[in-house]
Amino acid sequence: MKKITTIALAAILTLSLASCKRDYTCTCTLSGTGTGVTEISINGTKKNAEDACSAQEISAGGATNTCELSKK
Repeated sequence: MKKITTIALAAILTLSLASCKRDYTCTCTLSGTGTGVTEISINGTKKNAEDACSAQEISAGGATNTCELSKK
């Protein structure tokens, strides 16, 4: 019984660490009609940070904003 409890605790700990929130930096570079670099801090799961960073990418009127996510 003690061995099963230990295994269950280890599994729960592993799963909880896999979905924990972390700090990420989304670096966006504007090119085209103007130039510039913008950094956005995002705290969340990797999936949510990737989604938020890619939402910053746009192309309009000859300008393109490309973004890349990195862990802090």
